[in-house]
Amino acid sequence: MGSLLFFFASWWGFILQVVAIVHFIRRRPDTYWLFVILFVGWIGALVYIVVEVIPDAGLLRSSFQAFPRRRRIHELERAILDNPSAGNYEELGLLYLDDGNFSRARACYDKAISSRIDSIDPFYRRGIAEVELGDFAAAVPDLERAVTADANYDFHRAVGLLAHAYAQTGQPEKADSLFRQATKISTSSETYYNYPLFLHAHGRNEESRQWAQRILDKRPSMPAYQRRRERSWFRKAYALLAMLRLQTK
Repeated sequence: MGSLLFFFASWWGFILQVVAIVHFIRRRPDTYWLFVILFVGWIGALVYIVVEVIPDAGLLRSSFQAFPRRRRIHELERAILDNPSAGNYEELGLLYLDDGNFSRARACYDKAISSRIDSIDPFYRRGIAEVELGDFAAAVPDLERAVTADANYDFHRAVGLLAHAYAQTGQPEKADSLFRQATKISTSSETYYNYPLFLHAHGRNEESRQWAQRILDKRPSMPAYQRRRERSWFRKAYALLAMLRLQTK
């Protein structure tokens, strides 16, 4: 009986460690957790699951939202056949953006803009799609329209994206000016990352290092849920800093 219980305990302990390691690889929390999982055994894995995996469950809501979002996409795709209104195309474009289908989002905003041009939002959202698709030349006029109408549009994200688009289209003076403006009014990790990329591309490596470090400096004061959301930016900042260190050796 004792050996049977030991077998089941060992089996479940192994499963806990596997779950913990898979989560660690996918989410990349602090490195010390890997040592806790591997060397403290199932107890360490259980602690990791309680501290890191369970709180991360809140981030899965977006995954569950994918099903109703895609159902709504199918509904709108059918509705547009009978009612190709600007409003339907805008809503469908936004859903495609959320779903990561940037080419279809762009096509929807093309249709929405052709029939109604009194709102800056479809231009801005099309600009986001164009940035994601790497078509920065097309994104510039769309983002310029949004920033000209409202410099604080989308909580200052518009001006940060426009600065990035300028940087990618060979307009360094405009990019530098807008990045400076954006970083004065926003603490967005997206802007804080794009700016050091621009600085590095122009040989301003020390400034690039300082701005990349600012992304990591925000981490201690962030609530836990926000740190989890920002992990991808932390990884990018670490990678950029590592590259800059190698280039200075």
